[in-house]
Amino acid sequence: MSGRFIVFEGGEGVGKSTQSRMLAEALRGRGIEVVTTREPGGTRGAEAIRALLLATDGPGFGARAEALLFAAARSDHVETLIRPALARGAWVVCDRYLDSSRAYQGGGSGLEDADILTLHRIGSAGLLPDCTVLLTLDPTEAAARVMQRDAGALDRIGGRAADYHARVAAAFQRFADAEPARFAVMEAEGAPEEVHARVLAAVEHLCAS
Repeated sequence: MSGRFIVFEGGEGVGKSTQSRMLAEALRGRGIEVVTTREPGGTRGAEAIRALLLATDGPGFGARAEALLFAAARSDHVETLIRPALARGAWVVCDRYLDSSRAYQGGGSGLEDADILTLHRIGSAGLLPDCTVLLTLDPTEAAARVMQRDAGALDRIGGRAADYHARVAAAFQRFADAEPARFAVMEAEGAPEEVHARVLAAVEHLCAS
């Protein structure tokens, strides 16, 4: 039996990493093998690309180069870690995936969504999650969380201007509106335990099927 693939998406500071960890712990409590991972990253090659993309020294990359690098990292991630885990029946819980590329390099930086999807079809054979949990949060609260978490030391993409992140948030919402069967959109306001309860309710159908 194939496993399940669950992804957490959203802007900076909404709690994706925390909720990924809490969901994985809850699923393991049910006797399910769970692999937790992140993007960009998750494999040795993809983590090396992550370091290049997020480093704050040097000139960085343009939007097209970013999209290509993210797609390359994802290709290695999918082939080396995600598909083998799903094939053996494990559940994969991932912090960011394809929709982040669509939202950041597409919505934020202006690349065509069709081009990013083409890169994904070539690099990762179009693999999509069984459920994408989109966490939303008031931008002011999200910014405060990021400052507390990172003490002002933002990475190259996280440190971009507020209007960039507003375009990212709008893109995420467009994707969710277009694919309601794949997305579970939920407010990230409140204590982590409260948000976790919403997440569990949203993915419960996968446990029963």
